[in-house]
Amino acid sequence: MHRTRRHLAVLALLAASLTALVACGKEGSPPVKGPQPDELPVYQVQSAFQLPDSPTWERARKRGHLVVGAKEDQPYMGEKDPATGKYSGFDIEIAKMLSASLGFDPATISFRTIASANRETALQNGQIDYYVGTYTINDNRKKLVGFAGPYYMAGQSLLVRTDENDIHGPQDLDGKRVCSAAGSTPYQRMERDYPKADLVAYDTYSVCVDNLLTYQVDAVTTDDTILMGYAAKVPNELKVVGKPFSKEPYGVGVPRSDNALRFALDDALAFHEKNGDWKKAYDVTLGLSGVPAPQPPAIDRYPAS
Repeated sequence: MHRTRRHLAVLALLAASLTALVACGKEGSPPVKGPQPDELPVYQVQSAFQLPDSPTWERARKRGHLVVGAKEDQPYMGEKDPATGKYSGFDIEIAKMLSASLGFDPATISFRTIASANRETALQNGQIDYYVGTYTINDNRKKLVGFAGPYYMAGQSLLVRTDENDIHGPQDLDGKRVCSAAGSTPYQRMERDYPKADLVAYDTYSVCVDNLLTYQVDAVTTDDTILMGYAAKVPNELKVVGKPFSKEPYGVGVPRSDNALRFALDDALAFHEKNGDWKKAYDVTLGLSGVPAPQPPAIDRYPAS
């Protein structure tokens, strides 16, 4: 198949559903494995749980369910099925197990897609109760929001086309068009540490991947977890190169002043890591990329400010 037509076909299928494996248009390509409902862990709801010191929890109690911010375009992490509207992935499972610990049936969660650049505003304005979406904990963000966790340690890496042989790490990006999400930690690191790269920003990584497949950019950079998911979707078209060049501790974002909620979520994460839920959730989501479950990072129960 002609290269342009081939990549357009891959792009169309990837953007439409992110559910089929495309391999140069070959018939009979196997479908990409995804989390099956009967394989997902079941989280026991703590029906007697109370958290009256948390205004966020009290609003959710009166509402009858939690509103959780998430990503919708990150395979195996936070992905929304355009046909059903359902969310799946490791971050989504983290959100569900926390919901159960807070006394809410995970099936009642109202997920809301929030772009990277809008996460702090959404938490500050009460649009969401907490946020689970490849959200790196750092000191600047702690001035604006609170963080439970971390629950996973990722690292920034690079996604390129399989026919790309000149990019092996960030040192090879001078003069290259590199795409990342506006407002994200990876974007800020590229600006600061690799100023000779030609940086392009969009609200979502799916647009970056679209541009990569159509030769409008040379690489996409973000956390390796996100890139592994995209590469697993179309392994004949995309690959992750080099070693991670940062540490990205993923946390659960909460309103900054709601320390009661933050500490309750820290307790919930510790509980689900200890009882095996965390690993089960990883194995049927992000683990499908072929990378075994690591040890969860130590939870940082930093004091109330």
